[in-house]
Amino acid sequence: MQLKTKILKLDENNIDAEKIKYAASILRKGGLVVFPTETVYGLGADALNQNAVLNIFEAKGRPSDNPLIVHIADKDEVYKLMMDIPDDAIKLMDKFWPGPLTLVGKKTSSVPHSVTAGLDTVAVRMPKNKIALSLIKEAKLPVAAPSANLSGRPSPTTAKHVIDDLNGRVDVIIEAGNSDIGVESTVLDITLWPPVILRPGGVSKEQLEEFLGKVDIDPSLMEKNLDMLIPKSPGMKYKHYSPKAELVVVEGELSNVVEKINALVEEYKRKGLSVGVLSTEQTKSLYNGAVVISLGDRLEPKTIASNLFKALRDFDDIGVQLILAEAVDDKGIGFAIMNRMKKAAGYKIVHIS
Repeated sequence: MQLKTKILKLDENNIDAEKIKYAASILRKGGLVVFPTETVYGLGADALNQNAVLNIFEAKGRPSDNPLIVHIADKDEVYKLMMDIPDDAIKLMDKFWPGPLTLVGKKTSSVPHSVTAGLDTVAVRMPKNKIALSLIKEAKLPVAAPSANLSGRPSPTTAKHVIDDLNGRVDVIIEAGNSDIGVESTVLDITLWPPVILRPGGVSKEQLEEFLGKVDIDPSLMEKNLDMLIPKSPGMKYKHYSPKAELVVVEGELSNVVEKINALVEEYKRKGLSVGVLSTEQTKSLYNGAVVISLGDRLEPKTIASNLFKALRDFDDIGVQLILAEAVDDKGIGFAIMNRMKKAAGYKIVHIS
């Protein structure tokens, strides 16, 4: 169904209350509203309205067994959505909320099965972005929101990405600049102890371990064949974040990676393909014969995270047929960066020893 999408421009530092009221009224009526968060843009609907939630899946073309994250604006709201919350999980909320940490716990009966993909658990987070918080507070309801992109595409970190994918599919798009972090929230399963990271993101394993002592990683994050997986979190099962071009990740010693990528550029150019290279500032001048986009400084991985999805979409706009990407160190937020890169590549990885 084609909708007439209304685009509202907002400034996080000077929020227009009337525009927030309008967007909130659309949510209360069961409509779809795209809003900014500190991670990526989210596609929101009333989390307690089954039909509204189903419209999210239709707008995105999202598989129905892929659960959604519920966004709240007050920590106390979590008790309406989640039960049997461990004391240490409450400490996590106090430490990391608002922020890019999603907690997965046992759901209450008020949460529709469409939100949780039929699971008995629900994923909840409190975003840090002031526009997101204002919208949720004004709507006076929890907001289910996956990333605001067509399913499988790179997540949107600018309003342009959202408009490219969802104009005509949603009621409102709030346009409010670029996302700060650029990769989605970390998803942590608190039904187990120690807790288990289901999706790496804006809060690193190291940060969680410093606070909790021990955190495990779900085995699915280390596996390629996930066809039989029942996902407990967004981003676990399906190919995600993918540009239109084929993406190949090259990992190993950096000098060897550069040499291999240059060799692959020549090989694919001989086959008549246009090639892009996803580099870093340290290496961008070392490539020949390809379109080169730098993600940022290797020593500042947060800049790489914030630029990753935009760079993939920029390659789409340029129209390259193949992208060769340098791997980065998988410590800290690098774990999330490499998770997104490998999933975007469908685990097509060249390892150079």
